[in-house]
Amino acid sequence: MGVPVARIRVLVVDDHRIFAESLAAALAAEPDVDVAAAGSGPAALRCLERAAAENRPYDVMLVDADLGVAAGTRAAGAPGGNAPVDGISLVAGVRTGRPSVRTVVLAEKDDPARAALALQAGASGWVAKDCSLQRLLVVVRGVLRDETHLPAVLLTGVLRELTTARRHRTESEQLVESLTPREREVLRCMVAGLGRKAVAERLFLSPHTVRTHMQNVLGKLGVHSTLAAVALARRAGVGPAVSTGDVVERGGQLA
Repeated sequence: MGVPVARIRVLVVDDHRIFAESLAAALAAEPDVDVAAAGSGPAALRCLERAAAENRPYDVMLVDADLGVAAGTRAAGAPGGNAPVDGISLVAGVRTGRPSVRTVVLAEKDDPARAALALQAGASGWVAKDCSLQRLLVVVRGVLRDETHLPAVLLTGVLRELTTARRHRTESEQLVESLTPREREVLRCMVAGLGRKAVAERLFLSPHTVRTHMQNVLGKLGVHSTLAAVALARRAGVGPAVSTGDVVERGGQLA
C-alpha cells in the first residue's frame, strides 16, 4: 500500500479569466496539487473563508499584481476599506486574516518598487506571469518551506527599495516619538479618519483644543496637511484609535 501524497491546495486569483483558467488547469495536472480559481479580490476572500470553514484551507495563493486595477474593483471589508482591491492590498489583507496562507504575486513585468511593496505586505514570492510551469511549481513548493522567491534580476533593486523604506520608517518613528502622549492620541484619531468634532468627542476635549493639538502634530511632523500626517504615521507603524478612551501605542502599550 503506497504512502498517501500530501496535497498542496492552491488558489489562483486573476481577473483575466482565460489566464486564470489555463493556469489552474496546468497546475491541476500535477499529482499533488488541488487548485481553484477566483476572478477578484472579494471572490478570493470568500474562497478562503469557505475553505477554512470546511477545514480544507488553501496553502498557497497566486495573485495577479494588477488584480482589479483596470476595473477599479472595490469590496467592503477588503484591505484598505474603499480602496481598489489590487493584488498587493489583497496580499496584505490575507497576511493579516489568514497568516497560514503563503502568497505569491504574479507580475507581467519586473518592477523592484512593487515587488518590495509585495514583500512588505507579506508576499513570499514575486514571479513573472510568463515563467514556466516548472519554475512556478518550484516557487509554490519553496514558499511552503518558508523560502522567499524573487527573480535574480530584481534582487538589487528590491534590496535598495527595502533599505530606503526602512530608513524612511525610522525617520517617521523618530518624528512620532517627539509627540506628547495626547498628541499621539490625536494622531491616531486622524489615522482613523476622524474629523475635529469627532476627535473632540472621542477624547472629551473642546474642538478648539483639538485644533491646537492637530496644528502641533502637523508642525512637529513637518507636514502641512492631515493626509501627509496620516501617511507619515502609517510609515511609522501607527494604527488608528480603536475605541473610546482606548488608544493603543505600537507594541500594544497604552498612550
